[in-house]
Amino acid sequence: MSLRAEMLRLGIRMFLKRHRQPFDVAMWRANMHRMERWVPRPPRSTKTSVVQAGHLRLHRIATPASRPGRNVLYLHGGAYISGAPIYYRHFTWRIANVTSSTVWALEYRLAPEHPFPAALDDAVAGFLWLARETGDQSELFVMGDSAGGGLALCLLMRLRDERKLLPAAAVAMSPWTDLALTAPSLTENAASDPMLNVDDIPEFVRCYLAGADPCNPRASPLYGDAFGLPPVLIHVGSDEILRDDAVRMANKLKNGDPRSRLEVWPRMPHVFQLFVPVLPEAHAAIAQIGEFISNLHRDANPPPSPLA
Repeated sequence: MSLRAEMLRLGIRMFLKRHRQPFDVAMWRANMHRMERWVPRPPRSTKTSVVQAGHLRLHRIATPASRPGRNVLYLHGGAYISGAPIYYRHFTWRIANVTSSTVWALEYRLAPEHPFPAALDDAVAGFLWLARETGDQSELFVMGDSAGGGLALCLLMRLRDERKLLPAAAVAMSPWTDLALTAPSLTENAASDPMLNVDDIPEFVRCYLAGADPCNPRASPLYGDAFGLPPVLIHVGSDEILRDDAVRMANKLKNGDPRSRLEVWPRMPHVFQLFVPVLPEAHAAIAQIGEFISNLHRDANPPPSPLA
């Protein structure tokens, strides 16, 4: 673990981890909005635009490395109650670079104004729209972080169940997969997690589910069937309260497809990849995401034999 990572842990514990206080959605969103001005902008060579697709809005991010026809649908985090693609502008261009793709970050509807299954409905609609636009399953991928990582996995399951086109692969960073809150790490890592406060999690569930069953696989992919899904790469930090959401989900996914992978990063905070401007481990993790996508694509499309 780098010295920068240790310093980052101290900083986010001091400034980002909420101490016990009454939860308020408006205040949560306002705090996030105040942070937006500190999010670095992408390089000038990055082309960004907002695309209206029916009732959906997607942020399109492309770099000089983006290959025509290769696309990633990105689902942001924020506990289903907050977040937006604009908070990821320092990150999504890097994903476009390492995956040689165009990234499409979706503005899905948020709870409590739009509870479950609104976010999943939007994710499905966004993916199907993108699939129609691109038309090449082998070059279409899904990625998400935190709640967006769980949402990405719910998306895969629903597409499979409805016999729709599936992406070639998916990546989930610190995914929230169990809204029934049965993970041992919620207790074991409550003190060591430098960012998330375990007391907030039931409030997130209440806002999003609005009384729906937390064991419904469309909300908690951990309770779904993982067979027939494409390969998934999962990243999580060892000290996260969501560590076991990732570990248990990855075990199910690997039973369904041995190409799925789990990487547990020692002492990394929740979705540490977003700290890429200052964190060496984030650069390494993003590079690994690019390798995962590239290797899968190479295996699916091997070069012609020289003897052919």
